[in-house]
Amino acid sequence: MKKLSIIIPVYNEEKTVSKLLRQVFAVKLPIKNIEYIIIDDGSTDASASIISKFQLLGSNTKFIKHRKNMGKGAAVKTGLKHAKGDYIIIQDADLEYDPKDIIKLLEPIIKGEAKVVYGTRLKRMPNFKKDERNIRFFIQYIGNKGLSLITSILYYHWVTDMECCYKLFPREALKNTKLHARGFEFEPEITAKLLKKGYKIIEVSISTNPRGYDEGKKLRPFRDGSKALLALLKYRFVE
Repeated sequence: MKKLSIIIPVYNEEKTVSKLLRQVFAVKLPIKNIEYIIIDDGSTDASASIISKFQLLGSNTKFIKHRKNMGKGAAVKTGLKHAKGDYIIIQDADLEYDPKDIIKLLEPIIKGEAKVVYGTRLKRMPNFKKDERNIRFFIQYIGNKGLSLITSILYYHWVTDMECCYKLFPREALKNTKLHARGFEFEPEITAKLLKKGYKIIEVSISTNPRGYDEGKKLRPFRDGSKALLALLKYRFVE
């Protein structure tokens, strides 16, 4: 790996984006050449202002702003257009994921054991004392498990957490591949297209700190889960 591109989509994360950027820039990754691509997806709060004034932004950082909110998938696609790294990883701005775990995802690549690595939060039973004590989080857990099982059946490759944000893949894997998703259905679309191209996905366990819906969580299990299911079915048979 000569260069790593870290794509950070941001939408209305004024409470977390500064801390997240500090964490990302502070991680000592085993890759010297790193670029950071931050996309503000039409935030209506102070996110864009906070990012533009962030003291640690340097020559290896690109900050791109969408005029209006277009969705996470659209933000990631903008990041992909500007990425120069031979490998790419996506980092959400909501502090649910610890940037230190990027090191875990890089290890199989550096060792030559994989070309695509996903993080997984779901190699476990539901934790009713912590994450799944909230009924909405339990529904989300079941939904993610179900979507991952459907992915495994449709694409003949076992995955436990298809919806996980942390996806590390070579930029060449998407060469001549058109991505259509504008929202959270980006996760099943890219997974489907990587698997259909013959890439094997290795998963590594990561830690998470799920935030509540009252804290700004944007994923809606039934709405977004339905879109993810339709995307999995669609891309199994087309494109």
